[in-house]
Amino acid sequence: MFGGLPHGADEDTPVFVISVAAQLSGLHAQTLRSYDRQGLVSPGRTSGGGRRYSMRDIALLREVQRLSQEDGVNLAGIKRIIELENQVDALRARIAELTEELTAAYLTAEQTAAAVHASYRKDLVPLRQQTALVVWKPKKRN
Repeated sequence: MFGGLPHGADEDTPVFVISVAAQLSGLHAQTLRSYDRQGLVSPGRTSGGGRRYSMRDIALLREVQRLSQEDGVNLAGIKRIIELENQVDALRARIAELTEELTAAYLTAEQTAAAVHASYRKDLVPLRQQTALVVWKPKKRN
């Protein structure tokens, strides 16, 4: 997927040490540590506690920098923006799950209805629901 990632890694795989992440994002390593402490960008950790950044983390670091420098958003505002974007992503994923469940339920209902219709006896003919009253009077015999 990404040219510089190890085989089998994707954009969420934490592979970059802080010095490489700093270089890729165009930020100072101390800035990355600060963003981590503030909860803006939370990289993965090694068993020894070292930070490991993913490509998604690098993109987020760049977005934090853009929002701060170009749009003038303070770090508290950026944190809230990130939280809201994550919430929107989670809601979109939930909508997709529910849409799949609903589609499956419709399919099951259609299949069940088809099975019921297939089980009808073919020699029976449904009649329309009409009520009629016929008065019969026998003819008088002379």
